[in-house]
Parts: sequence; C-alpha cells; structure tokens
Amino acid sequence: MKKIVLIGASGFVGSAILNEALNRGITVTAIVRNPEGIKISNPDVTIAKADVSDADTVAEICKGADTVISAYNPGWTNPDIYDLTLKVYPQILTGVKKAGVKRLLIVGGAGTLFVAPGLRVVDSGAIPDEIMGGVKSLGEFYLNTLMNEKNIDWVFFSPAGSLEPGERTANYRLGKDDLIVNEKGESKISVQDYAKAMVDELENPQHHQERFTIGY
Repeated sequence: MKKIVLIGASGFVGSAILNEALNRGITVTAIVRNPEGIKISNPDVTIAKADVSDADTVAEICKGADTVISAYNPGWTNPDIYDLTLKVYPQILTGVKKAGVKRLLIVGGAGTLFVAPGLRVVDSGAIPDEIMGGVKSLGEFYLNTLMNEKNIDWVFFSPAGSLEPGERTANYRLGKDDLIVNEKGESKISVQDYAKAMVDELENPQHHQERFTIGY
C-alpha cells in the first residue's frame, strides 16, 4: 500500500486529491495550516499541522513516504502570494529531498503553458491582474528551479486554463507543454478529473523530471 504526504490537503485542489487518494486505499499524511479544514474522517488519513516554509519540518514529516504531493498555495487573495511562493517552494523541495523521498508531484499552474509557438499563457494577456502574482511566481519556480533540479524525480502537473468544481468524468486529454483547448477554444478541467489524473500519475508513473498538462 502506498504511503504519501499531501501538502495543502485542505485547499481546493488538495482536498480533491485527498478524496481521490483515500478512495483508492492510499495512506495519506495530510499537511495543513488549519486542521479544521479537513472534514474527512478516515483511518487512512493522518492530519499534521505544520509550517512548510521550514525545510527541516517538511523533512521530518515526509520521512518514510513513498511520494510527496504538494498542493501548496499561500492563498489567491494573499497580497504576498508572489514572494511567499518563491520563498516556500524551495523549502518544500529541500525538505522532501532531505527526507529521502524519491518522488515529488507538484500541483502546477497553467501560466507557463504555450498558447502559440513562443507565447506562454502568462504573456498572452489572458490572466487577470488579481491572480497574476501567484501565476508568475509558480511559473518562475518551475522554470528557474525545478527545470534545473536533477536530484529528485519531480513532476509539475499543469491544469487547464480553467480549473473548477465539476464531475469526475475520466474523459480528458493529457499533453506536455501546450495548453489543451476544446473545439470551442476553451481550456477547462474539473478539479475531480485533475485529481484523478494526479493520483494515476502517483500509482503509475509516466513522467519524470518534466511537466505535463490536462484538459478536455
């Protein structure tokens, strides 16, 4: 039975991944800032309140895990989201490596996907100003840090342009670096299908030290 650590398990994406993992009988240690945000009662989940901005704390909790999934997000309305993302994510990466965990799956962003040759989403004018700080910082972490990381088997899983509540259809497409759009030109995925694909990657690894993406 797989044993994983899930960072940010009470958030929008993290809670969907937690549900998907528990439904498959995976044992989860859920790292959260606010334990009261976890509404699930399940013998396979252990809740750990922790500050993931400290690499040693991350390392201590992650010891013995098969894989760490990180859905860390300082909060889209947090005015310090840009700085916090660039400060905390390297600590998470360092902590997971210190713990000796072989694999790190990261809930990525769509900002660094390409919408045309040489044009990324983040530079296309499609992203609202109010979330640009979070989009830019996560993209910079991916491009400047993760892409140069050779000492752990990391994956950066970018959602479609719109990630929203919906159904678990299991009917979607996966891609690499290009934004996936439907016949109407829309880029969408439900958080339930995103979670399914993330846990599929956990159970049956297909990507190594690279990014992949999803969309309908």
